[in-house]
Amino acid sequence: MLAHWFLAAIHLLAFALGFWAVLTRGTALGRLIAGVGEARSVLVADNLWGISAVTLLVTGGMRAFGGYEKGTDYYLHQPLFHLKMTLFVLILLLEIAPMVALIKWRIAQGRGAAVDTGRATLFARISHIEALLLVLMVVAAAGMARGVTFG
Repeated sequence: MLAHWFLAAIHLLAFALGFWAVLTRGTALGRLIAGVGEARSVLVADNLWGISAVTLLVTGGMRAFGGYEKGTDYYLHQPLFHLKMTLFVLILLLEIAPMVALIKWRIAQGRGAAVDTGRATLFARISHIEALLLVLMVVAAAGMARGVTFG
């Protein structure tokens, strides 16, 4: 029972951290575009966003398929779980371009070169869309926790 509680708490805290981190990354990108921010703050927020994503994936996988919660059969037959996973996949797909670009930023900074901020506006928008998708994931999760079904 304690493991179930611990995993659920870590999973929820990862949502909170991820929401904060991706919003902060988007805001930091906006400040960078406006000339009042620095790439370092974008990269710190991005690191926290990545940590939260990995934590969500691991704890969510353990809860859904590791025998810690309602069981794999429940999740595979729960429409809100499918919605939650669809939203997660959308976030992953949206994240490809910013992730690749920000890795290049890290490499450039490591070499002492300037970072290419040409797509920072796009990445700020993507970050805010990802934050909205995270909120929708939490709404789906709350419905699952309450046993909401359709049909």
